[in-house]
Amino acid sequence: MLAAPGTAVESHCPYCALQCGMSLTPRAAMPDAGVPSAPGVPSAPGVPVAVVPEVQPRDFPTNRGGLCQKGWTSAAVLGAADRITTPLVRRSLLTGTDHLTDSAERRAESVGWSDQSADSAGEGRRVSPLVPVSWDVALDLVASRLAALAAEHGPQTVAVFGGGGLTNEKAYLLGKFARTVLRTPNIDYNGRFCMASAAAGMNRSFGVDRGLPFPLSDLGGAQAVLLLGSNVAETMPPAVQHLAGARAAGGLVVVDPRRSATARLTEGPASGGHSDGAGTAAAQGVHLAPVPGTDLAVLLGLLHVVLAEGLADRAYLAERTTGFDDVARSVAGWWPERVETVSGVPADELRRVARLLAAAAPVHGGAGAYVLTGRGVEQSTQGTATVTAAINLALALGLPGRVGSGYGAITGQGNGQGGREHGQKADQLPGYRKIDDPAAREHVAAVWGVDPASLPGPGLPAVQLLRSLGATGPDGATAPDRPRALLVHGSNLVVSAPNAGSVIDRLRSLDLLVVCDFVPSETALLADVVLPVTQWAEEEGTMTSLEGRVIRRRAAVRAPGEARSELWILAELARRLGAPETLSFPTDPAAVFDELARASAGGPADYSGLSHARLDADEAAGGPGLFWPVPARAGHPGTPRLFLDRFGTPDGRARMVAVDHAGPSDEVRPDAPVYLVTGRVLQHYQSGAQTHRVAELERLVAEPYVELHPVLGFRIGVPDGARVRLTSARGRVEATARWTDAVRPDTVFMPFHWSGVGSVNQVTTDATDPISGMPEFKVCAVDVSVVDAAVVDAPAVGTLDRPGTLQKELST
Repeated sequence: MLAAPGTAVESHCPYCALQCGMSLTPRAAMPDAGVPSAPGVPSAPGVPVAVVPEVQPRDFPTNRGGLCQKGWTSAAVLGAADRITTPLVRRSLLTGTDHLTDSAERRAESVGWSDQSADSAGEGRRVSPLVPVSWDVALDLVASRLAALAAEHGPQTVAVFGGGGLTNEKAYLLGKFARTVLRTPNIDYNGRFCMASAAAGMNRSFGVDRGLPFPLSDLGGAQAVLLLGSNVAETMPPAVQHLAGARAAGGLVVVDPRRSATARLTEGPASGGHSDGAGTAAAQGVHLAPVPGTDLAVLLGLLHVVLAEGLADRAYLAERTTGFDDVARSVAGWWPERVETVSGVPADELRRVARLLAAAAPVHGGAGAYVLTGRGVEQSTQGTATVTAAINLALALGLPGRVGSGYGAITGQGNGQGGREHGQKADQLPGYRKIDDPAAREHVAAVWGVDPASLPGPGLPAVQLLRSLGATGPDGATAPDRPRALLVHGSNLVVSAPNAGSVIDRLRSLDLLVVCDFVPSETALLADVVLPVTQWAEEEGTMTSLEGRVIRRRAAVRAPGEARSELWILAELARRLGAPETLSFPTDPAAVFDELARASAGGPADYSGLSHARLDADEAAGGPGLFWPVPARAGHPGTPRLFLDRFGTPDGRARMVAVDHAGPSDEVRPDAPVYLVTGRVLQHYQSGAQTHRVAELERLVAEPYVELHPVLGFRIGVPDGARVRLTSARGRVEATARWTDAVRPDTVFMPFHWSGVGSVNQVTTDATDPISGMPEFKVCAVDVSVVDAAVVDAPAVGTLDRPGTLQKELST
């Protein structure tokens, strides 16, 4: 039952994996209100309007009462003017008059659900408008098309693409639906773009993948934190408070080609940094700015110094690891001066950082140290190797499995952790089980009530799956088993996938594209069928934070119009596709979670001791929260800290694996002489489908831009403020140039939150890590040119001292 207006509901932010605690207070709905319309377009009478609750932060261990700008404005998205409130189908696919009224169709056209201008992403595919229909019409159409394609070409010709923002319940049921009803191996999700390399590295070294194997608050007591490839000050600002101890000790080390907002946390007040509030200078940390794509070399150099100077924890290595001798030999050739020639990081700085980390390690009497990685080093063709090198460094210092120290990967998407644990990944079953493990198949099949032999094997990882779409490939070749239909849940592939132009072509080539969304995202605008779904404040469920804490999402308001949960949609499709009654698809989130818990029992991510009721009771009692694994043993308290006694490998020892640096797949060359790195800005999230619909955020950063150093701008003739074009082997993109010394002179930076001509993923490469399947988003080679040539003045005096482009406070 929903709360009455004015009654606060405790839930969590819909954005990143920090999952900040917030209270949602429903407001009274306006009588006789219609759905908000596009500017200048009357509302449609008689259609319920989304009720936008008031958001307030609450004290929760990850955010401690803070919210970033996205969190403060998160509820505004629920009332977006173009919120989809009825199912939509291409008019050309309808055989009768089963769509809704003419007035509803006119409204759909007015807010952009039908034919777009010639420069839209959907040009060439959308031969007729999307028009409102009933749920029966839409679901009957989808089911009949899927059944016909599977009957004619086989079940593998239907594919599913999920999202890291789906609740655990939705992620679980989506994987079950794909493997038992559709019986297709072809399911993956956008977490393959986010956490795959970290997951592969942690599984290989530790036997378990949990982003942070410790509570985030543990960072606060550390003397040193090495942060590689993560700009937490902009991506999850409330997390910065947990770095205060390391900053005060001068032990925050940030590795990033840019002087990002996070890198500037290492600076003292004289450099535009922080003060302790009492007028005294706070201690400085270290910012290392390597050549893009050389972070692995930096890590190999740091481990070389640790070993060469006798700083390793030899007793820990002997007791708790295997493979050390091979790793020691592999880094022998990466002395600091060699690393400097590859990465540009001064040899003396490498030695300084290695000694700083060692001094903080428990073996040397330090207060603790952490090594943390993020997408900047993981979204790489050597991402798994880089994560492995970071783990090797942490193991050499004796950090993992000790309270107050360790290695962790900073998860990005809201349920990036839980989303990969329960069946959305191409090679996994619930509980983080491998789909090709006979015992795992037998256990999960028993919970589902199916024959283990009926479950498909591993499917294609995301990039390969997207490349395989369509009966005819890009080269014109046909193959009988290529996916011809795609169901998309919680992902905006047109903007978020690498080499996006190719992805758009593949989506257009499909016989059927079905998208579940709540606004007309760029991917939804390519779809044959769009199904309106509920959002975070309109649904019950659970999420799993970046630290493995399972938390409750609670409904505060009713969804507008005909929006439905994916749980209901999957159940209705299963029924229409002839699923037997014994194959259950419950629509109550609590019941789905109970089944998920049974399916996960005994797996690495064991939720079997959890339920909605237990999570609610723990929170109501002010408990510490429950971290997986939580086996179904009476009173099991959960596992806030992993590896204290043993690692998740068969012998309980961590695996050290020798790796070597090879560099990015798309190296600079005469026709593409500049590195491009991509990332986020504080005000926007992922593809921008949500945040671009929040007026306050859109005003702050209204358009894409390219950061370049004034020296580079002067040398290649690109003025500050000019329209600039980036061209790669895959495509081109245009945006406004911003001169700043926050980026290396050989590198440009562009955020990835925009579509169309400003979509940076038009130029990024879809080359992938051979182990994780993660694409190399974060570095590629481009040519940079000005769109309208102009005379460029030399940089003015003081320009090179200009700080970076972040202009708004990090959090409020």
